[in-house]
Amino acid sequence: MYGVITVRAMAEGQIRLADQVANGTMSQEIADLLRDTARAHKSFLVMAVPRLAGKTTTMRAMLAEQTRPVRALGHDGDDVDRLVESAKGGYLIVPEISRGAWSAGYVWGDPVRRAFNGITQGTALATALHAPDPDLAFAIICRGCGVPDAHAARLSLVVCLRSLGEWEHPTRRVVSTVHEIRGVTDGRPDAKLLFSWNERTDRFERGA
Repeated sequence: MYGVITVRAMAEGQIRLADQVANGTMSQEIADLLRDTARAHKSFLVMAVPRLAGKTTTMRAMLAEQTRPVRALGHDGDDVDRLVESAKGGYLIVPEISRGAWSAGYVWGDPVRRAFNGITQGTALATALHAPDPDLAFAIICRGCGVPDAHAARLSLVVCLRSLGEWEHPTRRVVSTVHEIRGVTDGRPDAKLLFSWNERTDRFERGA
């Protein structure tokens, strides 16, 4: 079933953006952008290829920076429309867009379409999936789940994470890229690179 997640409950015991700056996951500039995105009530996607790369941690750290109500989709059979309505003015979390059924919150197809439709009704979306880049991420969203381009384009930011070391026991997690989404055509995003991580220098760099 679905539930209400208060910002206070989300923040308690959770890693915050400031913690992720301190442990080298992201730069202060990136943290400022993620904070401002959440406070501006903009929809966003957090993605990675391996599991345990920190998608949920980063998503919750972003949402903890704002004060609007947050609702979370728990199971494929949840009443998404009711969740969208109860989260209006705040955020609806779709924990994972995936065909898998490994845990609560993994959804595919119609629930994903209805969640994205909620963005047009004043309910911002925070979601995650496994993909290496925005092109494949939006292929999953638009072609895989049938989300219309206009709804998918409401995602303002795509944050890609990477884990270092063995994926089961990562030694560190980093924000590898951050893209601004400027539009979607035929399931393909117009994605502007804002930040990337330079592995050789271990620096977070602004996009060209």
